[in-house]
This record gives sequence, structure tokens and C-alpha cells, in this order.
Amino acid sequence: MPNSANLKKPNFVGVDLGGTNIKVGVLDDAGKTLSYVTTPTLVERGPEDAMKRMAEAVLQAVEKAGLTPADVARVGLGSPGTLDIPSGSLVRPSNLPGWNFFPIRDKLAEYSGLPVTFAHDGPAAAFAEYWVGAGQGEEGLILLTLGTGVGCGIVLNGHVWNGTHSHGGEAGHNLIDTSENARWCKCGQRGHLEAYASATGVANRTIEYVEAEFKTSLTERVRARKRDDEIPKMVFEEAEAGDEVALRIVKETARYLSHGMIALIHTIDPSCILIGGAMTFGGKTTATGRIFLETIEQETRSRIFLHLAERLRIDYAVMGNDAGYVGAAGLARQDWEEAQAAE
Repeated sequence: MPNSANLKKPNFVGVDLGGTNIKVGVLDDAGKTLSYVTTPTLVERGPEDAMKRMAEAVLQAVEKAGLTPADVARVGLGSPGTLDIPSGSLVRPSNLPGWNFFPIRDKLAEYSGLPVTFAHDGPAAAFAEYWVGAGQGEEGLILLTLGTGVGCGIVLNGHVWNGTHSHGGEAGHNLIDTSENARWCKCGQRGHLEAYASATGVANRTIEYVEAEFKTSLTERVRARKRDDEIPKMVFEEAEAGDEVALRIVKETARYLSHGMIALIHTIDPSCILIGGAMTFGGKTTATGRIFLETIEQETRSRIFLHLAERLRIDYAVMGNDAGYVGAAGLARQDWEEAQAAE
């Protein structure tokens, strides 16, 4: 149990809703995590059941932190999918089938007895980096997360940018290939960034190299795979071991990502772009991760205005798997502070 004398009040709860698990953390006013719990999402049981268990997890985390609900100023909830943020509702979340148009914000507030701030999971993760991560003090921050898809969150002048229809920051669907045979994105359109720079894109391109019989240590491993989602890790490991094709795939991914970044840079003029998610090829701690970042920087800076290239910082994110719930709590804190200032 945390020492209450060392806590910075008030306290906030952050919830990160995923297709597999729900992560819940209790944080103090300085962004320090006091407790953490997780519970399975169990999507097939429907949203009503999930909200009851989510509320139970919130109250469990509060108790685990040695607090009571009265010690919590507000809860932040970050969710994937298409959202209607002003109404607090899901729209058509692809990884939460059957949850369409569910009033998720108000249901969590009802079952937990606490006020709730609602956000998209991408902007929530970006806000975590802005609040307590690698983007502290940045006036314009973009976070790109590489996983099954390509997620994005934008923080401008201390506030997340959601767009007019709660769809701001869908950078994974930036068009980078206009050819007739461009790759298909999972959204059903061709040529989107996500089809090239995501883990899914890496897996598909790697399979093509193997099927084309390029000389690579990836061949036997890819052919023996149980699932396609194992392939990006294989690419990383073989690139670390010096395989030229694996390293070529890493550099190709960096170039594709830079193509998607260029439109963002010239539109938003950020001070910093951070790269996070599960597929960073080891980040700064590995040779491959450093090559990945260096290639992103070289490809990006060579194709944007010189004035921007000289001032833009491109780096890895640092919050990892905690970003979702930390950022959601940070957004709840921001809403609470603004409400206090308005009184």
C-alpha cells in the first residue's frame, strides 16, 4: 500500500479498454501509478457485462491503492474503434463486434459511481507521453504506434486533437500508394499506410520475400510459423543476426512510415514525433531498432521543408503498455482541473 504522506492528491483512475483485456490504474496528481489491475474484456458477453466488470476493476484498483472512491476525482476511459466522443458512445468498433452505438462513458459512470472522461485510445497514449513520458513540454506532439495496425494520437498546446467527428489522427489510413495494385488495408481501401508499416504489413511483405525465394535465414522460420503475427519478431531477430533481407524489410518499413509522416508534418507542424507500439524492433536498446529510427529520420528529413527538418524531434516513446491507462487518467485530470478553474 502506498504511503499516503507521499501521495500527490487528488487521485485519478485510468482505464484502457482493449479487445482482449481491460487495464486499470490508479494515479496520483503527478502521474505516479499507485495500483494496477487487469481483467479480461470477454467481448462476446457484450458491453453491458463488460462495463459492470470494468467498474468492479476500477473499485478494486482504488481499494488496492489504499484509497476510497471519495479519494478519486475522476476516471478516464480510453477505447479503440470509431467513437462519438461528445456523446460518450462507441460507433462501430471493429475489435469489439456487437458493441455498436453503446453509451460506454455513461454506463461506466453509472456502475462505478464516478465521473468519466472519454477518449480514443490513440490520443490517450499520446497524452501519456506528453504528461509524463518522452513528450513532456512539447507544444505539438504526434505519437505513432506500430502494432497490428498503425495508431496515432495528436496533442496540440496541451490538448488532444480529436477532429470534428471524433476521427482525428487516423494516420494509419493516410494514402501512401496510389497505384492500381496498391496493398489492401484492413479497412477495405487500397494504399493506406497501415497496409505497409504495420506488423500485418511486415508479415505480408516477408512472406512475399520468402515465396520469391530470396536467400534469407527467414525462409525456414516463416514456413514453419504457426501464425502470421509471429513474423515481425522473426524479422527483428534475423536482422539482429545480420540477415540482409530481414534488415531490408526493417528499412522498407521505416521508409513507408516516413511517407505517412510527411503529410502529418506539413499539416500539423509538430515539434516532436514519437514512435511506439509493439513493433519498434527493440527500440534504442538494439542495433536494429537504432537503424529503424535512423532510417525514419533520414527519409523524413530529406522530404520535408528544411525549416521543419532542422527543428523536428523524432524519437521513441517510453510509456510502453502503460500509455493507455496513464493517458486516460491524465485526460481525466485535465478535465477535472478545467472544471475547477471554471468554478
